[in-house]
Amino acid sequence: MSEIKKVVLAYSGGLDTSIIIPWLKENYNGCEVIAVSGDVGQGTELDGLEEKALATGASKLYIEDLKKEFVEEYVYPTLKADAVYENKYLLGTSFARPIIAKRIVEIALAEGADAICHGCTGKGNDQVRFELAIKRFAPQMKIIAPWRTWEFKSREQEIEYAEQHNIPLKINRETNYSKDKNLWHLSHEGLDLENPWNEPMYDKILEMGVSPEKAPDEPTYITLSFEKGIPVALNGEKLDGPAMVAALNELGGKNGIGIADMVENRLVGMKSRGVYETPGGTILYHAHNKLEEICLDRDTYHYKQQVGIRFAELVYFGQWYTPLREALSAFVDSTQEKVTGDVRLKLYKGNIIDAGVKSPYSLYDEDIATFDEDEVYDQNDSAGFINLFGLPIKVQAMKEQAAAKQDK
Repeated sequence: MSEIKKVVLAYSGGLDTSIIIPWLKENYNGCEVIAVSGDVGQGTELDGLEEKALATGASKLYIEDLKKEFVEEYVYPTLKADAVYENKYLLGTSFARPIIAKRIVEIALAEGADAICHGCTGKGNDQVRFELAIKRFAPQMKIIAPWRTWEFKSREQEIEYAEQHNIPLKINRETNYSKDKNLWHLSHEGLDLENPWNEPMYDKILEMGVSPEKAPDEPTYITLSFEKGIPVALNGEKLDGPAMVAALNELGGKNGIGIADMVENRLVGMKSRGVYETPGGTILYHAHNKLEEICLDRDTYHYKQQVGIRFAELVYFGQWYTPLREALSAFVDSTQEKVTGDVRLKLYKGNIIDAGVKSPYSLYDEDIATFDEDEVYDQNDSAGFINLFGLPIKVQAMKEQAAAKQDK
């Protein structure tokens, strides 16, 4: 402990990191603690953060604006891959951790820190995501993970410690959900949600939007424009990454879009239950996939679905900075060269309803697909195709029939 004189802390101002600052100073001989917050769209959660960090013992606080890089270099590559973890989770926390950890490492190296500290629990996925990024960019850096060593065994004990040290908290024992918020999503875990039989109290927990029951009775129509798989305009207005996600969050939230209640398989082996709000992201995934329906050939489309599953696992497991993730991104980028066009959607009471799609690179040909008479497709050709395509089945059946006759 004595050799650790300066620690850089991944600081959110939430329950865990709020008490970690005094805990570090108590347990590491009064070491200097430098707090770092990566702004990936937490909004008002960053208000008053510097005052709080300094008041609880930090020597300084860095607040790094990472929103544009977060969306355009982490979110959009994942969107282009159509990567969804276990059919529901749009990876909101997962791809936010690598960019935050990378910036923390950069500051720790610049500050000459002896160690980096995070507030992730020993049961969660985030400890892996943070530490894999640290190992990638500072392989010799010491890592302090208090939840794996300290005396606290519950969030209740943490609250008691905070009260004893006069550390202000924005939660209490009744609203002590574990949350993670960024521009892409908001997650809720703990309390009544730990029992999967309990229906989520949406009126109590939702912050980014409303439940479908409370959405307007009139639908909202939108048109999204994509260039090479990247959303570039909403209703004809050009928007950068953060502005696009923010605008769609508002529209999606208002219409009850993007609420996911799931029991997922954590990397560390256990199952956990959470509620995720991802209104804008849900719209983007739907629109992007709709455009791929007409722009990608069958074999690429089907194979890319398999890649999406593996890509989602890599993101969820914290393996963003790995050769495989980079290689898969290169493959995905090659598939997106002609994923350009417009998608019209109808948002209505939690539903995203397709209302039209077009692309200059569309592979859909009305002249071929029509049920009316055409001069392109000779339906008689299908008989020969089926004979060849079904030849293995026919041969197998013939062999089985011959064997059955011999047995008689």
